[in-house]
Amino acid sequence: MRFWITILIVLVADQMSKIWVAGNMARGQSVPIIDGILNLTFVVNRGAAFGILQGKSWFFLIMAVVVVAALVYYNLRYHPLPWGQYAMGLIVGGTLGNVVDRCYFGAVRDFFSIGWFPVFNVADMAITTGGALVLLYIFLAD
Repeated sequence: MRFWITILIVLVADQMSKIWVAGNMARGQSVPIIDGILNLTFVVNRGAAFGILQGKSWFFLIMAVVVVAALVYYNLRYHPLPWGQYAMGLIVGGTLGNVVDRCYFGAVRDFFSIGWFPVFNVADMAITTGGALVLLYIFLAD
């Protein structure tokens, strides 16, 4: 159940944050949150992280289906430890959040900006955090 609840929480938080940003900011607009450190900067990304593979949405959709299917299968088949379920739920929820954007908007809506780092969103944070936790799970779980 942890897996499914985590997916739902991430998906809702991601989409609600994107709806708020898109409804309150113009594309390209930037608003400082923590001066010199964190900005809300509304951009759309037709590629992957760092803007690579622009316009290859079909590739990202195929990869998303593979990742989601594999993690759902693993959770149903092997019943991982609770923190493994949370970690995999973060990845699936984030993946689905960005898939929703690609399907409905043709690009991913990003808005967190930290200095030189590429602009990202809640789904990206969930995928990255979940990925790091899954690596720990692989190395630490019995």
